[in-house]
Amino acid sequence: MSDETNRTYPHIPLGGILRGKRALITGVANDRSIAWAIAEAFHAEGAELAFTYPGEAMGKRVLPLVERLRPAAVLDLDVSKDEDVTRCFADLRKVWDGFDILVHSIGYAPREALDGRFAEVTTREIWRITMDVSAYSLIGLTRAALPFMPKGGSIVCLSYYGAEKVVRNYNVMGIAKAALEASARYLAEDLGQDGIRVNAISAGPLKTLAAAGIKGMRSMLGENADRTPLKRNISQEDVARAALYLCSDLARNVTGEVLHVDAGQNIVGVVSMA
Repeated sequence: MSDETNRTYPHIPLGGILRGKRALITGVANDRSIAWAIAEAFHAEGAELAFTYPGEAMGKRVLPLVERLRPAAVLDLDVSKDEDVTRCFADLRKVWDGFDILVHSIGYAPREALDGRFAEVTTREIWRITMDVSAYSLIGLTRAALPFMPKGGSIVCLSYYGAEKVVRNYNVMGIAKAALEASARYLAEDLGQDGIRVNAISAGPLKTLAAAGIKGMRSMLGENADRTPLKRNISQEDVARAALYLCSDLARNVTGEVLHVDAGQNIVGVVSMA
């Protein structure tokens, strides 16, 4: 083995690439959530975790689930309210003086927005709610996280191919994901001077609580595998591995990127000329 291939990587600790790191995870809804798979991967690699959940009803699901990972804090947070964000991070300050990673896995559109003609079902109020919760929340949470990251850090958000191309019935969520990806790029440029990296993961279709509200998702999953170059669907764990890479020193010079984890689906144009 040459010296070149046998080199060591001093920025990457052995036996747990996130050992000594702290991560705030948003968006866990159940054990099929992408955010939950990310949390498990981060925990396995040595990270200390904290979680947020939106409201008492969701808390009843989330609290028993995340307790198995021995979190430092589990906090109620409505990202659509600035005062709630302020309170949540003040409560977090009581247990952590800083953290290294923020995972944004938040998206919401009223159910009636995800079925029907885009021009007809997308009201002004639906637009406002969807963009606020699904896109602006990345900016709001990032601003609140900045005082916790004086030595730099990593922020990752979750997107979908509907941000780039039309996915039937995804409707206003596609617009929100496009705004989310653009926000990640602008934040990456803005926060680079602070040593903070911001990236997005565009995940292929998955069976999650959020996806259940999209008409036709079940048939999409059934047909999707044959349309990807790798001839398979992805799993939550695939996305978690990508997040692990982006939030570790393995990706210390990667920022402003949208990493596709979709078995190659995004590179395919016309599926067949037959």
